[in-house]
Amino acid sequence: MSNAPVPLCDILGQYQALQPAIDAAVLKVLGSGQAILGPEVLAFEKEYAAYCGAKHALGCGSGTDALLLALAALDIGPGDEVILPPFTFFATVGSVMRVGAKPVFVDIDPLTYNIDPKLIKAAITPRTKAIMPVHLYGQCADMAPIAEIAKQHSLHIIEDAAQSFGAEYEGTKCGTLGVISCFSFYPSKNIGTLGDAGMVTTNDDALQKKMIALRNHGSEAKYFHKYLGWNARIDAIHAAILRVKLPYADAWIEGRRVAAKRYDALIESASLNGFFQRPMVAQQGRHTFNQYVVRVPASHRDAVVKYLKGENIGCEVYYPLPLHLQECVAGLGHAEGDFPIGEAAAKAVLALPMFPELTEAQQRRVIDVCAAYVRQSLRMVA
Repeated sequence: MSNAPVPLCDILGQYQALQPAIDAAVLKVLGSGQAILGPEVLAFEKEYAAYCGAKHALGCGSGTDALLLALAALDIGPGDEVILPPFTFFATVGSVMRVGAKPVFVDIDPLTYNIDPKLIKAAITPRTKAIMPVHLYGQCADMAPIAEIAKQHSLHIIEDAAQSFGAEYEGTKCGTLGVISCFSFYPSKNIGTLGDAGMVTTNDDALQKKMIALRNHGSEAKYFHKYLGWNARIDAIHAAILRVKLPYADAWIEGRRVAAKRYDALIESASLNGFFQRPMVAQQGRHTFNQYVVRVPASHRDAVVKYLKGENIGCEVYYPLPLHLQECVAGLGHAEGDFPIGEAAAKAVLALPMFPELTEAQQRRVIDVCAAYVRQSLRMVA
């Protein structure tokens, strides 16, 4: 068996493939003297909105800024409640708490790991202002029933699409499935920059106008501040880099989807189906595989991680502790057992290497190492 390392995500390789174009774009910004907002940002926003099928797109400093802009634009704050899943990255709950609102958790579907629509109604109170579904790992939440519930109760939908750029639900790209949609361009994302950046999309003219002000300290006219905003601007250099990358997005997503199918076949051919539960792809959507996440027996998960890393195979646990059990949200009063599906997922999920350029040889090595672990563990039991 080859012992060549396989990274979790090959960020450097993607940069090297586009280095002349990216370097030229960065140098153009440096030479323009326009580092904050400006024509590169405006052009990227227009191109991004067109890709998502949204009327407006607004670049910001990070995916977290995108969530904060959405909440602030909708006047969500103290006394309000926002429904969200307990199993996702911390920014989802952190943004809600940062604006002073109360996060109300709803457990996840055990197969897709997205919020379970069947459980949302029971969590709605007179204080509920919004539902924040997360499109986890590159797959949209089941949005039709969520939209129906939101309509019945006059609630806003804020899409947390940080991991799912390019994903689709019933033929519609995420970015228009809520009143505001939030994206991240963290380097490991389906399109990522060389630092932090984010985007919000909306079809609402008034919300767009308000978010333009909010990302610039609440100012509609220079030095005159209508809202209590903050500095949430995207840097022009990041916009320029992302403009280079955007035309490749669909090809990269297809590369991820092809790699996911190869993983599925390799897991089956290695007779690992009894040990690895492969990702479930919902029929109504287009999964973009920002991560390829398998589920292993909880009693083995940490040992598998240690074994893979010892063999120079990149892997990661997204996420080892659900949001409701994080130390800084202890004031909400939750305890282990409150959201058992999310808690069980946190003990069993494991992300294998995934990036568009992932080769069949690399994937074979990943699965060969996984199979070696299973053989070893079976011998230990015997």
